[in-house]
Amino acid sequence: MEHPEFYEPETLKRLQGEILSILDDFMAVCDKYHLEYFGIAGTGIGAVRHKGFIPWDDDIDIAMPRHDFDKFIKIIQKTMGDKYLVLNGKNYPGYPLMTTRLVKRGTVFAEKVMKDVDCPFGIFLDLYVLDNVSDNPVLYQIQSWEAWFYSKLLILRSIPEPTLAQKGMKAKLIWSVCRMVHKGLLLLSIKPEGIRFRCEQACRRYRKQQTRRMAFLPDTSPYWNVVDREKCYPLQKLEFEGRMLNFPANLDEMLRSMYGDYMVLPPVEKRKTHYPYSFSFLRRPANEITETPSHRIE
Repeated sequence: MEHPEFYEPETLKRLQGEILSILDDFMAVCDKYHLEYFGIAGTGIGAVRHKGFIPWDDDIDIAMPRHDFDKFIKIIQKTMGDKYLVLNGKNYPGYPLMTTRLVKRGTVFAEKVMKDVDCPFGIFLDLYVLDNVSDNPVLYQIQSWEAWFYSKLLILRSIPEPTLAQKGMKAKLIWSVCRMVHKGLLLLSIKPEGIRFRCEQACRRYRKQQTRRMAFLPDTSPYWNVVDREKCYPLQKLEFEGRMLNFPANLDEMLRSMYGDYMVLPPVEKRKTHYPYSFSFLRRPANEITETPSHRIE
């Protein structure tokens, strides 16, 4: 059975410290400008189960409603652009994900699956933007699957063999289809900007309506990270590595719908990390990190 790769304890501790420093700056900006945010997914599990990081985790997941997210991006680029870069499809068209990463300049953190993607990958905070989703069950299904489909097409435009939950023969069969789709997109000269535009269109379809729920639809599943406004608020504060971080009021319900009994530690082979092929804590001038490094830096 294939096992995931893990960091040396000292390296992981230092990496988590770097991520926490990004979180501190993020929280300071949000508090100053009264922007709404809250932890989700693995960060929620970590807060409830460990009062901090899941012991092997190497990222922090933060969600923001679209209005607050757009404000934050403008503020951080204006006030802290010398310290952080905003890694998303708008700034870097080759970026294959719909999440936004707040990347600490001068660091390197490039996952193996991204080794052929030309983007300035570095140590980051993961930001998930929440858009309104339809209250009509049928329209919600159409919206969610449309956004999910284009987000996966965007990944396959750049990555012929993406990370899969499946293993063995099933994974090989899925990868063979993925490679064919990747080649087809290249042969047809389909640009990532066009795919991203269609995904964004689906996500923002109900931006002018006041809906009961909001969600990050281009996720592993379109049914993950769906936030019911009536249940989510008021936000609660939970300890996370000595900080008090915002979380939805119904965090337990959200986590159980995503992971089942999340209080039980998963077996080693199911513990996931973003283990990089190229990684450095070194601070370098901003003009030197415009490309993804092609080798591991210890």
